[in-house]
Amino acid sequence: MFSARDFASWLILLVSLGIAVRTPAAETAATEPAKKAAAPVADRWEAAIRAFEAQDQKAPPAKGGIVFVGSSSIRLWDVEKSFPGLHALNRGFGGSQLADAVRYADRIVTPYQPRVVVLYAGDNDLAAGKSPAQVLEDYRQFVAKIHAALPNTRIVYIGVKPSLARWKLIDKVRATNQQIREFAAQDPRLVFVDVEKPMLGPDGKPRADLFLRDGLHLNAKGYQVWADLLRPHLKAES
Repeated sequence: MFSARDFASWLILLVSLGIAVRTPAAETAATEPAKKAAAPVADRWEAAIRAFEAQDQKAPPAKGGIVFVGSSSIRLWDVEKSFPGLHALNRGFGGSQLADAVRYADRIVTPYQPRVVVLYAGDNDLAAGKSPAQVLEDYRQFVAKIHAALPNTRIVYIGVKPSLARWKLIDKVRATNQQIREFAAQDPRLVFVDVEKPMLGPDGKPRADLFLRDGLHLNAKGYQVWADLLRPHLKAES
């Protein structure tokens, strides 16, 4: 029978021969770095979402208004100025994709019980390599999540805009908008707002006068175009 003394002698012999010996504890330590490397990266939007929640605690927004959510095209928009008297609340967080709007809807959309949600997202998704079909699926998930909590809330989707900076994606932009338009047409609670034609010039390219210097984000004139297109869909129903 192999005694404890024999085992100790065996270990000493192996060490003297330069052969590495791994005990169960050593195995655990050796794999620990790999486990740490595989750990998920902290959510990049958590700080922004918590900031919104902190604002809500200090000054709770009125319920039953309009919530704007989405990427930087929403975040940079002074929606209160564009839509006075409509209780417009901006909950955009720059650089986000549609899936992010889905993830945080129960924290920065549904708690306000809005009568209308205005969504702009999909732009960054296409730039990141997502297909129009993937953007549509994320949109469907957003709609499902909102209507599961607020079945009577209308959702107004602003079509992905044509931009100077991302003109090479225009075919994907149009395919995405068409798919979302067709899906929205099946539900009277959904509205698709097409912003492409008003944002194109006589040459068929995006109007430079609507953008900031980066050719991606809107200036005041660009937001005026959007506001004029949206306003008929935001009025309270009689």
